[in-house]
Amino acid sequence: MSAVLKSAPRLAPMRDGALAEVMAIESAIYTHPWTRGNFGDSLRAGYQCWIWRLGDELLGYFVLLVAAGEGHLLNLSVAAVRQRSGHGSALLQEAMRLARSRGALHVFLEVRPSNLGAKALYSR
Repeated sequence: MSAVLKSAPRLAPMRDGALAEVMAIESAIYTHPWTRGNFGDSLRAGYQCWIWRLGDELLGYFVLLVAAGEGHLLNLSVAAVRQRSGHGSALLQEAMRLARSRGALHVFLEVRPSNLGAKALYSR
């Protein structure tokens, strides 16, 4: 019997060089997307900004602020063509793991009432 290894997505720090790809996803999935400046400010402020890649493809990303024992998930997004395939759950788990490792006892987030997919993800 032979085994076939599948590539697994990998988490990596977001850098300025990834912002064009991030903005392509952001502007495609939101009617009121974050701006490039919002992401740049988050990077400069030292927030936890991470991307989720499968090979060369950017699948998604998150921005997390951890301070005073609290985590604030400011943005968690998955490319439209990759939604509903487990990547949002995996990213959320990574964000929660990272928040805990940085001392967060609670993680807060906001979601638009109209974003039913996100509400379902966060409820799980």
